[in-house]
Amino acid sequence: MSDAGPEHANLSLREDPEGFLCTVVEGDLSDEMARAIAAECKRLSDSGREVLVLCDTHRTGTISPSARKVMANEMRAVRFDAIAIFGASFAVRVISTLAAKSVQILTQQSYPVHFFDTEAEARAWLLAQRHAVRARRRPVA
Repeated sequence: MSDAGPEHANLSLREDPEGFLCTVVEGDLSDEMARAIAAECKRLSDSGREVLVLCDTHRTGTISPSARKVMANEMRAVRFDAIAIFGASFAVRVISTLAAKSVQILTQQSYPVHFFDTEAEARAWLLAQRHAVRARRRPVA
């Protein structure tokens, strides 16, 4: 867990050259951060591209019940393809799993969410997931 409370929390969101949405939360995840993550996921989903999310949680603090509720509500319209989380503490793993399951129940959509120790492992898995998604979406001749 991080020592950074809400007043010192920071969110980094960027799309990398591989097309992954990379998120880094340092400190406690606020409602505003949850909304920003959801909006970026929705933007990708609405574009028709794969929604492959790479989450660095090395310095993530707490995820409040209100932030989890915001994410569940705001992500109802997002079509996810895969989420890879690396560096998560046990507490972040539990909360992330519960949050992902609630979004999947609300959206009636299933997608893989996996945890990894390293960024390299997470990236390799996301690349394989992207390949599988593209193979499934490829028109049959």
